Amino acid sequence: MLDIALLGVIFAAIAIGYGLGFRQAARRSRDRATPTHSGLSRDYFVGLNYLLNEQPDEAINTFINALDVNSDTVETHITLGTLFRSRGEADKAVSIHQNLLARPALSDATNAKVQLELARDFVTLGVHDRAQRLLRTLLEQNHDSELHYPAKRLLIDLLEREKDWQGAFDTAIPLFKQFPNIRRAAAHWQCELAETATDNASRAVAKRHLKKALQLDPHCVRANLILAELEMDNAHYTRAIERLARVPDQDNAHLPTMLPALKRAYLRNDDEDGLEAHLQRLIKVAPYTSLIIELGELIHHRDGVDTAIEMTGELLSQAPSLRGLNYLVDLYMESHRLQGRNTPDTRLLLLKYHTDALLQGRPRHRCLRCGFTSDALQWQCPTCRYWGTIKPIIGVEGE
Repeated sequence: MLDIALLGVIFAAIAIGYGLGFRQAARRSRDRATPTHSGLSRDYFVGLNYLLNEQPDEAINTFINALDVNSDTVETHITLGTLFRSRGEADKAVSIHQNLLARPALSDATNAKVQLELARDFVTLGVHDRAQRLLRTLLEQNHDSELHYPAKRLLIDLLEREKDWQGAFDTAIPLFKQFPNIRRAAAHWQCELAETATDNASRAVAKRHLKKALQLDPHCVRANLILAELEMDNAHYTRAIERLARVPDQDNAHLPTMLPALKRAYLRNDDEDGLEAHLQRLIKVAPYTSLIIELGELIHHRDGVDTAIEMTGELLSQAPSLRGLNYLVDLYMESHRLQGRNTPDTRLLLLKYHTDALLQGRPRHRCLRCGFTSDALQWQCPTCRYWGTIKPIIGVEGE
């Protein structure tokens, strides 16, 4: 079956055939000679033969050799270069695009378009320094062209890959008003800068970055989580709790993400009752498994296992989950031991075996944009590279 790349070659072949036919017709009308097959047309039919025999590499090379670079064929060359890059052969794409740039007859607009494609080739090959130089030159020379935005987006993406967060932010500033979706990414760049400042013991600088992050994106949960950690580092536990209390209004899905910091703040403040009350409020808003288990542990240590079983079972009946069931089985097994029974309950052991097996290797987080899954939270999806799209999995198999 023909794949997408091969389909692209077919379209390119049609374009090349049309261009060759048009050129030959013009030549015949000028020369008024008897129609004969030229070398170019033979190359074209050889390329088609390769294509029909599912030999796309040979077909593309034949078409490139058959087609001279001129104003009528430059778009076809650009398309072929893009096709090579999409097939993972960016080195061939570089050769095509550099060959185009060597032609002095190209218009300024076409030259800029080829430069952008060449920069994309270099990014694909990992030659970031050459791509960056090319993009900066392109942006300096094409302030008002339609290529300005895609060139700037590519430069921002490149700076992100190099973890030049300040460079990415400075480049993106002119785009915030026209393209507000960039503000979410910019907020995370500020969080990255804040973490670097924290590592360098520059807490005041870190706080400035985090406040800027919240100005850019008021729903940036990450900024409040880092601010809460900074407050706890200074033993300001009440302020940390106030910061964390804003997370439900930002994004309910990140309540499990917030939970470890919330627990640490209350316990360091020696306020276990406050933690219990806070958890009960959160569970009314979103009965996530992590919250139920944490509340169950508090009840367990204070009032005993049977009270914990009663409370946990009631909450899980409203929001059942596999991990919640696994925790409830642990409580039943402990209750069984505390009753002085020397022989373990084989039914509970069997149930525990199955819930453990079902939970083994189960991811805890998923990207809502591309579906990437992982156990640990990542603020930028490594697959689609969007920021803030990975969240705890919700449902029977998650929270």
